Amino acid sequence: MQVILKEDVEKLGQMGQVVEVKRGYARNYLIPRSLAVEATDRNIKQLEHAKRLVADKIKKVQKESATLAQKLDQAVVTLFHAAGEEDKLFGSVTSMEIAGALAEQGIEVDRRKIHLDEPIKRLGEYKAAVKLPGGVTASVTVKVEKKEE
Repeated sequence: MQVILKEDVEKLGQMGQVVEVKRGYARNYLIPRSLAVEATDRNIKQLEHAKRLVADKIKKVQKESATLAQKLDQAVVTLFHAAGEEDKLFGSVTSMEIAGALAEQGIEVDRRKIHLDEPIKRLGEYKAAVKLPGGVTASVTVKVEKKEE
């Protein structure tokens, strides 16, 4: 009997796959636990339609992310911090500060998507990676300059 898996089933297959199983296994285990549905023509067409919708949505998200990535790659964020001897900062630059500076430039990015390789604790120019939906990664140039007192 062929069934369409609604969830990942260990040692059987992934969600959305059409698999061949014994009739008793399908009727007594998979279908009652909502792990699968019978693979009728109607259900297969629904599955294919749902896959097309998801694929279209993924393409749309990737396109939006690519556009945002271009803006981010060109963006330069300048932050002013108090610094002591040897250009060491009092504290460090956070992803929240970077997100705020980007928002001032009209680019909205969630601070949790900004990844710094290591904390920024000195004056200078750095790159911060921004992970966007759809597997797109961009980088922002962050300049840290001394705050004039």
